[in-house]
Amino acid sequence: MNAKSQNSDELSVRFVTRQDYVQWLPLWDGYNAFYERSGPTALAPDITAMTWARFFDAYEPVHALVAESGGQLLGLTHYLAIAPLCYLQDLFTTEAARGKGVGRALIERVYQQARLAGSPRVYWQTHQTNQTAMQLYDKVAEHSGFVVYRKPL
Repeated sequence: MNAKSQNSDELSVRFVTRQDYVQWLPLWDGYNAFYERSGPTALAPDITAMTWARFFDAYEPVHALVAESGGQLLGLTHYLAIAPLCYLQDLFTTEAARGKGVGRALIERVYQQARLAGSPRVYWQTHQTNQTAMQLYDKVAEHSGFVVYRKPL
């Protein structure tokens, strides 16, 4: 995707800027609500503030991209580029943007950035109930077959 769009209604994927915070925050909140980190289990505001700050810290390997059309942010992705691999940590689009290529465009831009950094692979996880997203993931990546187990301590 082009960093700048010639038509303001075309989709563009670009790095987040500090001016995007007001539109980024509802996307971030939507992402966290999807994974049941809202209400009583919501992330503390300082975690959101630290996450946001990390995108602008040159010493952090965390990067944020946003998908934009007509001046509106439609989706976000956050990824970690730690040589030699790239981990796509978060991906979220507005409900209205789903099925319209926004998620694919964000993933493709992560692939592009990973290639530029010399990463041979991008990987990510999703919850098994995220069937809608998995339909896209099955088209743009290879399922490893692994199931993740964890135990909170």
